[in-house]
Amino acid sequence: MKIGYSFWGFLGNGVTDTPDGGRSHRRPFIDALLARGHDIVFLQADRDRLEAGDDLGGAYTFDHSLPGLDVLFLEWRWAITGRNTTVCGTEAHTCDLHRQAQLINHYTVRHRTPTVIWDKDRMLRAESVWRRTAHTLVFEAALAPTDGARSLLFPVAEDLIAQADPVALAARRRDLVLGYVGNQYDRDEPFDRFFAPAAARVDHLVAGKWTKTDRWPHVRFVGRIPFEAAAGVYGRALATVLMLPERYARVGQMTQRIFEAVLAGCLPLAPADIRFADRFVPRELVVRSGRDVLERLSYLREIAGTQQHADLIAACVDRLHLFGLSRQVDTVESALHALAGTSATERGAA
Repeated sequence: MKIGYSFWGFLGNGVTDTPDGGRSHRRPFIDALLARGHDIVFLQADRDRLEAGDDLGGAYTFDHSLPGLDVLFLEWRWAITGRNTTVCGTEAHTCDLHRQAQLINHYTVRHRTPTVIWDKDRMLRAESVWRRTAHTLVFEAALAPTDGARSLLFPVAEDLIAQADPVALAARRRDLVLGYVGNQYDRDEPFDRFFAPAAARVDHLVAGKWTKTDRWPHVRFVGRIPFEAAAGVYGRALATVLMLPERYARVGQMTQRIFEAVLAGCLPLAPADIRFADRFVPRELVVRSGRDVLERLSYLREIAGTQQHADLIAACVDRLHLFGLSRQVDTVESALHALAGTSATERGAA
């Protein structure tokens, strides 16, 4: 199929001062679709070239027009006041939302092109018409997606899972007990309950955009770091805490942080109020309080470098198969073929 793919972010490392969690999985996902014979054209700006000065060697096609497509695939964008809601050309304006509206009007509305919406941030309204339109399909990166939506998790390549060596990762010297890479957005509550109490007692580091930190004067915030430096932080840390916004936690939507940490040998502690927590981590890494976090960290420090430590890392690595790239691409391909058949029937009836 010829897939028109709309995303606002990067395929490479991008630039430091911008959020884009998709960098961890977008390029492998696209490459896997290309390897299965699909033709993909990107429909938003080439930010790798324009902002990061990153030449990807002509491996990908960008098109600012409205080319013929079999499927429109949208990484869903939403209104952000002062950024994509302003007039084109004004300072700090980004045109992702305007371009998305143009794509929907042309393909989804006018030409009834089969359309996939991947609502990666859970920002598509529950009452959205696109949840009830025959030739559209909504994916969410959750184990318990909204009624009518389907599950498409953030993927991790199976070869990275296979290459992870738990014994070598357990043997690595780690100068941090606790580390975290990620932005503050809607994470104050789990940070207060799980991370901050432990940070008062152990060596730690928090990297990312945290702008309101006065209530945690004891926490070491280092600000944003380059995307590729995240693995270095996790490679130094014995453990991390998987902190999710409530809208993610209640539906079992795990972010890419879990495989970034685990593949570096950093053990993820999962708050028990994350739905399906024990599908993401072994039960012994599920925590219910800041005291729990401290107790688990104490235990992990005792077993660091031992076979017990390696076995625990291995159990975490094994759980990453839930996010396996081939599994996610199979899901997409199956849905695309079904959607194309439904759309053809719909057009024939019209």
